[in-house]
Amino acid sequence: MALLDWIAPESGLRVEGEGVWLRPPRAADFAEWRELRAQSRAFLQPWEPTWPADDLSRAAFRRRLLAYARDREIGLAYPFFIFRASDDALTGGITLSNVRRGVAQMGSVGYWCGRPFVRQGLTLAAVRALSEFAFRTLGLHRLEAACIPENAPSRSLLKQAGFAEEGFAQAYLKINGDWRDHVLFGLVTPYRDRGGPDEGVSV
Repeated sequence: MALLDWIAPESGLRVEGEGVWLRPPRAADFAEWRELRAQSRAFLQPWEPTWPADDLSRAAFRRRLLAYARDREIGLAYPFFIFRASDDALTGGITLSNVRRGVAQMGSVGYWCGRPFVRQGLTLAAVRALSEFAFRTLGLHRLEAACIPENAPSRSLLKQAGFAEEGFAQAYLKINGDWRDHVLFGLVTPYRDRGGPDEGVSV
């Protein structure tokens, strides 16, 4: 799949979940994404890397799309926006990143939720939907996730999504300008007899 195909609306990749649906970000999403991120900045910043000065600019959004396209084309990452099924409102984002094949067959899950949509079960539904996509469509064996110990809602969400708390990593990621400890989670596919992705599915 070419870069422009990945950015274009006709790319067609869509993942359905309970009350949500996921698809890759598009150029036309910029205004809604910018508004949601801007109004959620104070809520999100404690849990995310420091935002660049131009983070909410159209140019920065275009750079994101190009980076997403490159990662997707080589099978390294699958970024999605999350939409509420009832009204197609953009509620956040979720990414399957650092996909490793060979003997590993695993990837890492990360997500964010806009402030107006917290505690509505939408991100939980998105994590479950992405997990099904990773296991059934991509044929991965294992997913990993991590969160700051103080982020109780995220820890609870991962456990509800079936992830098991597996350990603790010191200074794991640089979040909001500081190297922060993280709790590590893992989820192994329930489809252990599967040897690879579903046949006939184009991603």
